[in-house]
Amino acid sequence: MPRPYIASVPDRPLLRRQFDVLVLGGGIAGLTAAIAAARRWHVGLLTKASLNDTTTFLAQGGIAAALGESDSPELHFQDTVAAGAGLCDPDAVRVLVSEGPDRVRELIEICPRFDRKDGEIVLGREGAHSVRRVLHAGGDATGREVSSTLSEAARLGSRVQLYEDEFVIDLLTIDGRCIGALSLNLADGEYTLNLAMVTILATGGAGQVYARTTNPEVATGDGVAMAYRAGAALRDLEFVQFHPTGLAAGGSPTPLITEALRGEGALLRNAAGERFMTTVDPKAELAARDVVVRGMLAQMRAEGSAHVYLDATGLDPDMVRRRFPRVTALLSEHDLDLSRDLIPVAPVAHYFIGGVVTDVWGRTTVPGLYAAGEVASTGVHGANRLASNSLLEGLVFGDRVVRHLDRYIGRLGEDVRRLQFELPARSGPAAQRSDIAAVRRAVTELMSAKVGWVRTDDGLVDALEELRAANSALRLGEAGPPEFELLNILTLATQITKCALLREETRGVHVRDDYPERDDRHWQRHITLRLPQARTAGGRS
Repeated sequence: MPRPYIASVPDRPLLRRQFDVLVLGGGIAGLTAAIAAARRWHVGLLTKASLNDTTTFLAQGGIAAALGESDSPELHFQDTVAAGAGLCDPDAVRVLVSEGPDRVRELIEICPRFDRKDGEIVLGREGAHSVRRVLHAGGDATGREVSSTLSEAARLGSRVQLYEDEFVIDLLTIDGRCIGALSLNLADGEYTLNLAMVTILATGGAGQVYARTTNPEVATGDGVAMAYRAGAALRDLEFVQFHPTGLAAGGSPTPLITEALRGEGALLRNAAGERFMTTVDPKAELAARDVVVRGMLAQMRAEGSAHVYLDATGLDPDMVRRRFPRVTALLSEHDLDLSRDLIPVAPVAHYFIGGVVTDVWGRTTVPGLYAAGEVASTGVHGANRLASNSLLEGLVFGDRVVRHLDRYIGRLGEDVRRLQFELPARSGPAAQRSDIAAVRRAVTELMSAKVGWVRTDDGLVDALEELRAANSALRLGEAGPPEFELLNILTLATQITKCALLREETRGVHVRDDYPERDDRHWQRHITLRLPQARTAGGRS
């Protein structure tokens, strides 16, 4: 059976580029990998929009690393595994926490705006961390500062060839091995075959599968869907992390009220003004995110409300404005002030824990294809990501991928440079072409309503039927970026729903109303998916 491509044969010749290493994605994982690889190899980096339009750039939280005197990699390991609710891969977590401090120190050397006091790096506290270990840059602008620093290093201080506004549609394979990717330039409409001995997938997450998310518009899960079509194994798709404190009055993407505020002492209150997390967990507002979300859910149900409140009025106003300038400015646009108002907050889709299965060197199940960052399932997050481990994961595993390339690139021959793949013929205009925007809106609203932060058997069954119906009814005609994104969203939405229906328990960020308890006897395991024609192993593991 030929493997599925969603691209079709264009009406003009394909352009060609050739690299040793092709990096897909311009967030922290992609930039780290590209800069490191360019020291030895010819590297191309393709990103869907600009380097400023990534989830890394938007990240308000910091980077967790065991740098403090009272901290250690072992303590960081324990906190990460405890938050992961029984599904972390211990070997992957060991890599993360042991190599993390060195990678962060290297970043500090090139990023001058990490917050300091009296010349020393300031370490903050966030949910489920037992000590202060979170570094921030520019207050609540860590992602912006780190992304800008790495982008500048890639543009000016390395030999990376950067291609922005380049929509990657499909991974290319020969005999089951990845040899690059097909991309579409959004400015001139040209299709390009990007051939490479190694392809590194660093395309980020899939928040746009949901109607309400903190993720930018580009986060449509393209990388996970492409890898699935190319035969890669996917894992843990049911685990979508919802951040507890999305602004309930926000737009799209939903503004995030950083967890670091709770680390500095902000409290969660119900409609009666009562603090409630003290009765839910000993860590109260600084419990793991899944625990906080469930505590909020109980209050919202009891009150018949769509939100609770974040109270930072007891904090020093000058410290808040200095420490959280972006959140302060964001709230002012909604006539809200942290020093004066209770801020309405509700859980919002934030981080895609599942993804493309990799080992601790970033290798996927498809030869020649590596993955790092949010697109990958390394096993470090288990069923619930510990706050501020995501940027650290991108740094550590983006670097590890490149350290493994020596063993792979040298073994590849000239056959990487030949291309034998067939795109399907381009179809003519559909007689009744679907309203792509309307279908996308219906799918994402369905996912938020029935496959969101609380799930039931009936809702998941209904969602699966509606997704299958939407897929069957879809009429595309000539496809472009909106159609490609919709197909990727539909792919991920369907697989997320299937996995959520299979897992009959509540664990971490996967909350089932009809199975409210964690069931280690039956479900301390992963759900792994592959396309049938590519499957050599899979199912539940």
